[in-house]
Amino acid sequence: MINAFISGFLLGLSLILPIGAQNAFVLRQGIKKEFIFLVCLICAFSDALMIWAGILGFGVAIQKFQYIETFARYFAFIFLFIYSLKSFYSSFRLSHSMQTSQNLGSSRLKTVLLVLAFTWLNPHVYLDTVILLGSVSTSFGSLAWMFGLGAMSASFLFFFSL
Repeated sequence: MINAFISGFLLGLSLILPIGAQNAFVLRQGIKKEFIFLVCLICAFSDALMIWAGILGFGVAIQKFQYIETFARYFAFIFLFIYSLKSFYSSFRLSHSMQTSQNLGSSRLKTVLLVLAFTWLNPHVYLDTVILLGSVSTSFGSLAWMFGLGAMSASFLFFFSL
């Protein structure tokens, strides 16, 4: 039982450690000290839902209905491409001094929508959490849920210590 948990924890941690768009956004929010608890909570619970979906067999559904993955991939590409263009433009045209003593005025709603977009529109997260973790969990048989708890724990630990 402990082997399944540790395996899930280590695999989950190894998949979430690389800094991608979502983790960079979380770091940015932490530096700005804006809604960081809410951002981490959304990220960790979203990961937990995706891991749970993978363990319950969503990976099989995606393999059967390829259009779900295709739609998610193109929609995510468009979102990330537009966001990268905006960031590229702002890197040359705008001042980027961060004033930690002032509230820079980001709204809670805008922050929540951005973190949800970075989380749920990223096709890589589905490959990692739903398909990869879901398929590896099958090797633990009746202890797949313990493997999933380990992966979920890694996600919560990562985001709240980031």
